Amino acid sequence: MALINEIKCGRCDRKYSGVRSRCPYCGVRRIGSTGKTGEGSGNSTTKMLISIMIMAVFTLGAAFLLFTAPGEADANDSIDPPKNGNGISTGSIEDGNESVDGYFPPEPEPEPEPEPEPDPVESIRVRSPYGFTNDFTISKGESIRLTAVIEPEGSDAEITWENSDETIFEFAHVDGGIELLGISDGHATLTATAGDKEAKVTVRIG
Repeated sequence: MALINEIKCGRCDRKYSGVRSRCPYCGVRRIGSTGKTGEGSGNSTTKMLISIMIMAVFTLGAAFLLFTAPGEADANDSIDPPKNGNGISTGSIEDGNESVDGYFPPEPEPEPEPEPEPDPVESIRVRSPYGFTNDFTISKGESIRLTAVIEPEGSDAEITWENSDETIFEFAHVDGGIELLGISDGHATLTATAGDKEAKVTVRIG
């Protein structure tokens, strides 16, 4: 059903919109608020007001959508604020630069400290149970314990031992030195080295 009733002209019997006050065909003025209607009668003025209100609502809705349409996003909106090591936002971005307020950059990992070099060795000597020596004699099958003493005292320089002839004697490393065992008659050289210093001992078996 149309919102605005049609009016039937009393002179030419033609129908026209109830909004008009005169017949568009013959020009006669409509008598009363209703006149003759084609399909029943009603309050044309009320329906006309309702139509105007509906049109006003549509117009306001279109204007609202027009003015609230999203514009171009600000260039800074796409930049995330800085985060700490746990991924938590700690600051803001302004004009493309990080804000210093509340922002704590991750601390760099400390570089490993270099291992200290051992103190230079000034001297090294070989000591037996009978004192310092550079030449001694033992019997075949006899063993003796030897240690190396280096200066300065307390130096942590590594001490190495070397045998010039393993057919004469052999040795094994023990706590604090070596255990030397005579194998056959003869003599050979035992060398103890620490840093760039060395001590040579003549070992005689017989």
